[in-house]
Amino acid sequence: NESGQLIFYERPDTDGPKLSRYSISPTSDPSSLRAVLSDALGVKGEVRKERRLFLIGQTRVHLDAVEGLGDYMELEVAEDLMEKLGVSKESLVTGAYMDLLLKGHKET
Repeated sequence: NESGQLIFYERPDTDGPKLSRYSISPTSDPSSLRAVLSDALGVKGEVRKERRLFLIGQTRVHLDAVEGLGDYMELEVAEDLMEKLGVSKESLVTGAYMDLLLKGHKET
């Protein structure tokens, strides 16, 4: 549809589980918002992804298919759920998708 969201994330760029703060602003004109932000700030890159969201108790589970990177899972409020799903701490990724794309990571 012709709606979108501008989402700002603030979280430490460290290994392992971390707290994040975010704010969301809905927009009915994403193309115009993108143009204004591009003019004002420039463009570092673009992340294209398809996200599926699941709720398991109080945990939000994001399953993301990220163009150019592959498939990822993000768990919010999650250490117990990580253990139940068999996700090891070694498989955790540091940084944002844009950081991975800029570093040249390939699909997983």
